[in-house]
Order: sequence, then structure tokens, then C-alpha cells
Amino acid sequence: MSRLLVLVIGATGSVGRLVVDEALRAGHRVRALVRPSGRTAWADGVEELRGDLTRPETLECAVDGVDAIVFTHGTYGSVEAARRVDYSGVRDTLLALKGRRVRMALMTAIGVTDRKGAHDWKRRAERLVRASGSPYTIVRPGWFDYNEPQQQRPVLLQGDRRQTGTPRDGVVSRRLIARVLVAGLVSKTAELRTFELVAETGPDPEDLDELFAATDNDAAGALDAFHDLRNMPLNDEPASVVSDLSRAKVQTALGGL
Repeated sequence: MSRLLVLVIGATGSVGRLVVDEALRAGHRVRALVRPSGRTAWADGVEELRGDLTRPETLECAVDGVDAIVFTHGTYGSVEAARRVDYSGVRDTLLALKGRRVRMALMTAIGVTDRKGAHDWKRRAERLVRASGSPYTIVRPGWFDYNEPQQQRPVLLQGDRRQTGTPRDGVVSRRLIARVLVAGLVSKTAELRTFELVAETGPDPEDLDELFAATDNDAAGALDAFHDLRNMPLNDEPASVVSDLSRAKVQTALGGL
């Protein structure tokens, strides 16, 4: 397995911290993006870099030389916060790469295709990642840490049909989310996959490749996941979002020259 330099965005969050630990266990080097006001003690092998997703000028140094990026940042409830952080943070990170392709893992949420305001911005962030031309895995976890101790077996769903907005949609531990995000960085069978992640009764398997391989990959050039409902037409999207998608595709083409 190759040793990657992994940038963790949202590194001080409840999932991000576990991603840092999981990446170190997997033998990777880690760069943790931390807001200027944050102070965190890290294990050996972690490079802390101060930056802010709402300040694009701080992101070029963050992405310099990285092999992979794991996005674990997220806001809850506020449509404006979702636009400013969940969406724009991904957009500006991709722009900072200047078309350079790196392996990406993006965490959004189960039910993200339900047309709620904040969800729409998370879904738009997914679309930017697909348009970027980089290999990616998009993970939509169920409710964090609502699982029982015996619920450790990961189940990967597709189509995002569980949308009650309650733990009935599925539960999963933060630790398992982190493991799946990091494992996806080096798994060929996880590339170009989008899935919902929940846990059911049973053990956590040692190897996740078979689970990844049992899912369908997203269609080449598609903005949405393979099995998602087509309920957010591009023609109805804000002009700024359409422009961002176009920029992502153009930048990708130029980066490959």
C-alpha cells in the first residue's frame, strides 16, 4: 500500500479526529487543517496547518503537495452556513488545487437528496467533486453513534431512499465512518462510488474492498450518483452554482494538459 500525504479538512471535528487517527494507523502522513483560533495536540506524524474554509487564500498552502483529501467538515440546520462552509469550502479547495488530481473522500449525509435547503448545498458539493475529474469516494453516513454495540457491520446503500430525518434511516459509529473514508483512499473498488453508510448487527470486517466492489460506480461525467433521483435539474440551479461547475470542469481539463 502506498503511503499518502492526506489533508484532513474538518480535522478537529468528531469524525475528523478519528480520520486523523485512522490515517496514521494505515501508515499515511497527515496534514490537519485547523482554524486559526483552534489549538489541538496531535500525535507524531501529524502536521498542523492553520487555515479557514471561509478564507480561500489560506487553502493553497493546505493542498500543496498532498496526495489525498478527506472532507469531514459540515454544518447543521442553517442553509447559509451550508452554502458558506459545506459547499464553498469544497469549491475553494478544488480551486486551490488548480486542476491537479488527488484522491478524495467526501462525507455528506444520508438523505442528502431530500430537497431541504441545507441538504441541497451538501449535494452541490458532491457535484463539484464529481466534476473535478479526481478519483473520489462520497460517503453519506447515517446517524452518528446511534448504533448499538453489536451493530458494527458496515452496509453500503445506494439511491438515498431513506429520508425520514430520524435514526430510522440508519445508524453508524463515527469510528466506522472514519475507517471507511480512509480505506476508500487506497481502494480501487471504492473509486467513483457514492453510497449511504449504515451499520447493522455483526462484526466489522477486516477488508472493505468486497463491500466497495458490490456497489455501482457513478456514470462517467454525471453530476449525480448513479441511483439517485434526478430531482435537482441543472437548469433550475443558481447561476453561480452552474458557473462553479463549469469552472471545475475547465480547470480539470487545463490541469491535465
